[in-house]
Amino acid sequence: MVDLPDLPVSDVLPELTDALDTSGSAVLTAPPGAGKTTIVPLALLAQDWAQTGRIILIEPRRIAARSAARRMASLIGEEPGKTVGYAMRMENRSGPETRILVVTEGVFTRMVLDDPELTGISAVLFDEFHERSLDGDFGLALVLDIASALRPDLKLLVMSATLDQQAVATLIGGAPIIESTGRSFPVETVYQPRPAGQAVEDAVAAAVRQTLSRDQGSCLAFLPGQYEIARVFSRLSGNLPADVDVIALHGGLDGKAQDAAIRPASRGRRKVVLATSIAETSITIDGVNTVIDAGLARVPRFEPATGLTRLETVRVSKASADQRAGRAGRTAPGTAIRLWNEAQTASLPDIAPPEILEADLSGLLLDCAEFGVTDPAGLCLLNPPPPAALAAARQQLADLGALDRSGGITAAGKAIRKLPLPVRLANMVTNAARQSGTKKAAELAVLLTERGLGGTEVDIDRRLDRFREDRGNRAKKAAKLAARLAKTADGRQADSLVSSAVLLLDACPDRVAGARGRPGHFVLANGRGAVLDEANPLAREPFLVVADMQGRAQNARITAAAAISLGEIETHLEHRLETQTTAYFDRQSRSVRQRQTVRLDAVTLREKTLRPPTGDLADEAILVAIGEHGLDLLAWDKSALQLRHRLQWLHDRLGAPWPSMDDVSLIDRLETWLQPYLAGEPHLSKLAPQALRHGLLSLLPHDLAGRADDYAPRRFTAPSGNSFAIDYSGDAPTVAIRVQELFGLDVHPAVAGGAVPLKIELLSPAGRPIQATADLPGFWRGSWSEVRKEMKGRYPKHVWPDKPQSAAPTTRTKTRSK
Repeated sequence: MVDLPDLPVSDVLPELTDALDTSGSAVLTAPPGAGKTTIVPLALLAQDWAQTGRIILIEPRRIAARSAARRMASLIGEEPGKTVGYAMRMENRSGPETRILVVTEGVFTRMVLDDPELTGISAVLFDEFHERSLDGDFGLALVLDIASALRPDLKLLVMSATLDQQAVATLIGGAPIIESTGRSFPVETVYQPRPAGQAVEDAVAAAVRQTLSRDQGSCLAFLPGQYEIARVFSRLSGNLPADVDVIALHGGLDGKAQDAAIRPASRGRRKVVLATSIAETSITIDGVNTVIDAGLARVPRFEPATGLTRLETVRVSKASADQRAGRAGRTAPGTAIRLWNEAQTASLPDIAPPEILEADLSGLLLDCAEFGVTDPAGLCLLNPPPPAALAAARQQLADLGALDRSGGITAAGKAIRKLPLPVRLANMVTNAARQSGTKKAAELAVLLTERGLGGTEVDIDRRLDRFREDRGNRAKKAAKLAARLAKTADGRQADSLVSSAVLLLDACPDRVAGARGRPGHFVLANGRGAVLDEANPLAREPFLVVADMQGRAQNARITAAAAISLGEIETHLEHRLETQTTAYFDRQSRSVRQRQTVRLDAVTLREKTLRPPTGDLADEAILVAIGEHGLDLLAWDKSALQLRHRLQWLHDRLGAPWPSMDDVSLIDRLETWLQPYLAGEPHLSKLAPQALRHGLLSLLPHDLAGRADDYAPRRFTAPSGNSFAIDYSGDAPTVAIRVQELFGLDVHPAVAGGAVPLKIELLSPAGRPIQATADLPGFWRGSWSEVRKEMKGRYPKHVWPDKPQSAAPTTRTKTRSK
């Protein structure tokens, strides 16, 4: 073995090798730049236990895995693929001579599940474990299970720059904790708050220009995602010194582009690297002495209620902010510019939430079942999986037929798990064989998991066409991956004219979207809303299959979709469709209508109007409409209204058993008093006028049916012989009568067996109110004289006696003298 550089971690190598020799496991914490990623694996090659098998170094990201392997290979004077190699999705540079294999976390999980004894492997090293990815947590749990049951000789090392070391050490059986102090250069932290309302890309672009005008070095700017990187790139184009190159660094780039981003700037030139969180750990970008941090990251958030994983922009944790700042001091003193207030740093979370708490757990659950574990909670995990997300994953896998009733993996589940894809997409590829569309399904799966391939068109078919035409290195590797996936799924690479949308139905039937109102506005089968720019060609399609979305639930932005026809939905999702025939009340026509609706959960596919229903269906629709809109839907005539008011007055005065006639009480008992008189007729206008009266009377107990008129008579007969309806709707029973018809009455009329005096509204000969009284004799002897004087002047042809209580009642004017 060649001599290794003397880096900070070299000081603890004797302690580390001793811990692995005696305990079999250890936890190593070392700051960025200490050399743990490259020096430790190379140093362990000299150990006796390392002569019998490979050392596996696990990195959370592809760029970190590739960079670590190349750095280690260069230290020993080789190219990757010999003593040091790497393996990741779409790229493998290793061979029979490889003794250190750098892999990504997902690749390692599949290694374990394919060979649970980890044959030919002597040690497993987890790097940057603080990122707490789902695959990282699961991979560590699997190694612990293997070491305890099958491979007690297997060495385990967990490494990180920022880590809850004690919790990890306890999890792996009280492993020794080894700390390296590091030798990073000093970094000055400068707070430069982004003004309220200023877009993050504008603030970053301004900070970059300011930095380049002040310093002569290169700078690294952290942004939340590709969208912001592209906008900053456009803002900087043509506005920088001639010796500056602007380079993007994110997960959507191919390996060559990523490698170019982390290489030193060419002689006499500087560079600006616009990066996502991908640049936080495990890589060094030579020449960078200034970091500009927007303080944001884009992370996946899984919603068990909808089965959707959406990308959400969040504030970074303190640990991430420190990691980012540390990038400025890897090779020389530097400056970290934070685009927020210093006081806000205290409110940042200490660490980012582990992915297991916010991820779709269907893949984890399926991998566990393959490993023989039906409940992930039984594994050695730092954080147990949330019950809601676990239940959603279990239901999804059951719906796909991937798990049996006991939670064991089925043949369909094994076929899905064979493909290194999310469960939904793996199901799409395995099912595509039925339609001879495996090749196309595999290509779609690669497009949806490899960001940036085929461009960023929403229309997945246009993206697929561009991907197939792309002759770039990354596209070629992706095409080979798709071919492998298709071959793994059914042994062939069959293709057909089946539409992308139909294939996507096997991945996301719950994301069929139906147009609602304005162009670009859709509702998904799972009930959530989604939007498209109105200018997008897909915005006016009646139906889509949405493959990917970003943003919050009801305002989620569709980022990948395909148009689908009604016929395709009905043909391929027939088993999920529900046909409903519903009766409803149309207020305008005051009649019951009937509609037949075909739905895919929350999406209405088609509707048609049927003949109006009759019988119970019509009655029920009318009762529901009255319950929703009130009793005013009914055509109350004067007689029915008076009866209702009389009975309500009796209830208010005498209480039970007189029934209440208020709206709430009558609506609660519609089935009792109204439904028997509806007779199944769909047109409410045909309800017989007397039906409402009969219905109200039916609510009276039998022994009260004949007593309503005694207690609350409908009419009052005046001395003139005419009778007048009594109004019970006010605060007292009231009757309105022309005063001349009451002459000769010297006893005030009353109801309720004489207990309640009528309120009499006295009217002039023209029918206008004169006065109201509940004491007619008192009125005659009191204010009548004043009323008489005034009325006699207005109506001289009428009788206005001095003593009305003894005068004859009349309905006529005075007889003319002959």
